[in-house]
Amino acid sequence: MNLKYLFALSISMMLTAQSGFSQSAKSKALPKIKVYENKHYFVTEDGKPFFWLGDTGWLTFGKLDRAGVEKYLQDRKAKGFNVVQVMVLHNVNAVNAYGDQALMNDNLSQQITSPGNDPNDAPEYDYWDHIDYTLDVAQKNGIYLAMVPVWGTNISSAKSKVTKADVEKYAKFLADRYKKRTNIIWLNGGDTYGDKFQDIWNALGSTLKTNNPDQLVTFHPFGRTDSSENFHNASWLDFNMFQSGHRRYDQDSVKPFKEDNYKFVHRDWDLKPTKPTLDGEPSYEGIPHGLHDTLQPKWTASDVRRYGYWSVFAGGAGYTYGHNAVMQMFRKGDNPAYGNKELWTSAINAPGAGQMVHIKNLMLEFPYLERVPDQSLVANQGEKYDYQVATRGNDYALIYTYTGRKITVNMGKISGDKVTATWYNPRNGKKTKIGVFDNKGTKEFQPSGKKEDGNDWVLILSSNK
Repeated sequence: MNLKYLFALSISMMLTAQSGFSQSAKSKALPKIKVYENKHYFVTEDGKPFFWLGDTGWLTFGKLDRAGVEKYLQDRKAKGFNVVQVMVLHNVNAVNAYGDQALMNDNLSQQITSPGNDPNDAPEYDYWDHIDYTLDVAQKNGIYLAMVPVWGTNISSAKSKVTKADVEKYAKFLADRYKKRTNIIWLNGGDTYGDKFQDIWNALGSTLKTNNPDQLVTFHPFGRTDSSENFHNASWLDFNMFQSGHRRYDQDSVKPFKEDNYKFVHRDWDLKPTKPTLDGEPSYEGIPHGLHDTLQPKWTASDVRRYGYWSVFAGGAGYTYGHNAVMQMFRKGDNPAYGNKELWTSAINAPGAGQMVHIKNLMLEFPYLERVPDQSLVANQGEKYDYQVATRGNDYALIYTYTGRKITVNMGKISGDKVTATWYNPRNGKKTKIGVFDNKGTKEFQPSGKKEDGNDWVLILSSNK
């Protein structure tokens, strides 16, 4: 009996006692996620609407031990998240919290595995077993893991020695190991340009999709770019994902959309073939504007709300939140990135993280799958932070203002002679009824509070029948 086995066994016994969870008592598999028949949204395999509310826990597999995995995923469940985006391999020399190395000779095609995958009775507990454990904990908490097989810099680096053959063998390993998992979504790429190394990304995506056709696959691109720009017609790409990025309007002189993440959605909505789209990485809460200058102001809860409502009301199939400390799972003694000084265990309770559930709750309160973006509802749309975005179904309409600016509505866009108007507060999910109005002509609605960034409100119009 070797020391590694004794260590793994003692850790397993301790954590099983703490959590009441063991590999031998797995929770029921989550329903598969698929693209809805209108090709704009997601549903579960039994036809229920699935609104993607994601978090970026990129370094979960590498930096969290089993207790950390339990704490993080239980917290995300409590806050309403149902997807966590995570790297399988941050680097080809990846090592997890237990010192387990993922690959032999830093080669994607040579995974280090041991017999069995249960640390309660197997002779070893390896890197891949820890991923299995995390998937089980996620499943228990109703969470899907959107997994990046290998982060893009490992392919795009000038020092990279990764070949197409390596990628194909690695992707086949992943596909075979996780064939029976229902709570996996694949994020090909990983913060990388889609117009480079396309042979690698196509090989990875097609291998995963061909072997496991029921697992959704997309591409996580570089900042201010979109998977649709390079892979929209790829047979392996089930939905689009864009990274609206971390820069202010004045920090980006190249990309045309800048902070206006809703423009990605509007563009993708009209593409053929029709595919869902969502913002998979907007500005993180607690990260400096532009990322690299730590003296810059930091993005706040109001900013992540703005990105969420803008993109979802424009037709997005969901939204991914992020926090500077949580995305890097910052622990005491770590070297911080992007000026972070907060521990992940504290940052999971940041204001924005607790407010994201309100957008999911609002969207699922109404007939979700009939929803369409409709800017004709807004008489004076505005620009930059004054922009107002609208979405509607047959009997309801939702209009978002980020600055508390008066909303002027072109009525008559939903059914009914009369409509009930209500304010919805994105900060706490509370509603305040305004009144009943004729559903014709133009009506003005003034939110409470002064006009300023972050005084955001949703105007709800519901048909009276």
